[in-house]
Amino acid sequence: MDMQILESIVIGAGQAGLSTSFHLTRLGIDHVVLDANTTPGGAWQHRWDALTMNDVHGVAELPGSTPPARDTKRANAVVPASFADYERTHDLPIIRPVHVDSVTDDDGILVVHAGDREWRTRTIVNATGTWTQPFLPHYPGMETFVGEQLHTVDYPGPEHFRGKRVLVVGGGASAVQFLGALAPITETLWATRREPIWRDDDFTPEAGAAAVALVEQRVAQGLPPQSVVGVTGLMLRAQEREAERLGAYADRRAMFARIEPDGVRWSDGSFEQVDAILWATGFRPAIAHLAPLHLRSAAGGIQLDRNGRGTAAVEDPRVQLVGYGPSASTIGANRAGRSAAKGVQRALSTAMGAASRDPELTADVTSG
Repeated sequence: MDMQILESIVIGAGQAGLSTSFHLTRLGIDHVVLDANTTPGGAWQHRWDALTMNDVHGVAELPGSTPPARDTKRANAVVPASFADYERTHDLPIIRPVHVDSVTDDDGILVVHAGDREWRTRTIVNATGTWTQPFLPHYPGMETFVGEQLHTVDYPGPEHFRGKRVLVVGGGASAVQFLGALAPITETLWATRREPIWRDDDFTPEAGAAAVALVEQRVAQGLPPQSVVGVTGLMLRAQEREAERLGAYADRRAMFARIEPDGVRWSDGSFEQVDAILWATGFRPAIAHLAPLHLRSAAGGIQLDRNGRGTAAVEDPRVQLVGYGPSASTIGANRAGRSAAKGVQRALSTAMGAASRDPELTADVTSG
């Protein structure tokens, strides 16, 4: 066990984690980045092969770099290669693979547990994103379905579904994208809990700021965060126009009541036979390892400072969260990385100030 006490530990090496590490390094803050993956790339390396750089909604440049080109190359190869180059160029202190099980408090020092390994630190920045926490709602009878049921995280690409009748479930951007790829090659159905909200105007910076503000309001109140994409409305891109022409979006139905062995049934008794159900039902923040720190509010989420615009947990400012709530987009993650690094700097300064007022703490704070 390494008893060194680090100034900070970043958990996760996706866009938000790399951005944070860059800014921590610039501030001269001693830290390491613990990444659960065996190779660079964050969640991007796990995306389906058919997803090209033209298909993604955008990859913001990391600080001090330029974004990957928008072309027909596979996103699950281009972005990880870009991340790997960034890690090398900036000599970021990344340790992998490390799957963090929990973070505990040992008399004022945060202890990061990963199997039989431990790291001790004064602050942490959680950058674990959502990819490892797919959300799958439960519907009666789903265990009886004899066809395929796949979540976005398992999506193998459109060719896998050719010749199958596919039900896409979910009202977000992923569902729209899946329908855009599937409708031209096979029969599709679409079901959502709520009527989709479409927008046909330009997504201006002002509209983006307004959407982010809605998410900020939730985390300011300690509510579970809502996806930024979920409050912006849905837009069709050029590659989805053929599916629109085929009626894939116009034929949307409300959610079914139950799943049967060979299809789904609605409350009015109507039935549709399907061969596969594709659950585009989103993700939840991967924060279970933070549970021992009791950061959640009574409302169920982690309240962030600065009325939801910051990255520090109100319950414990030693903990910063990036890629959470309003910073879940790639652009937001970059900005949050800078904010989190400054938050770490403030927390360390606060600890030093407390130590100077209490001689018994001085040796502890300056050790390691």
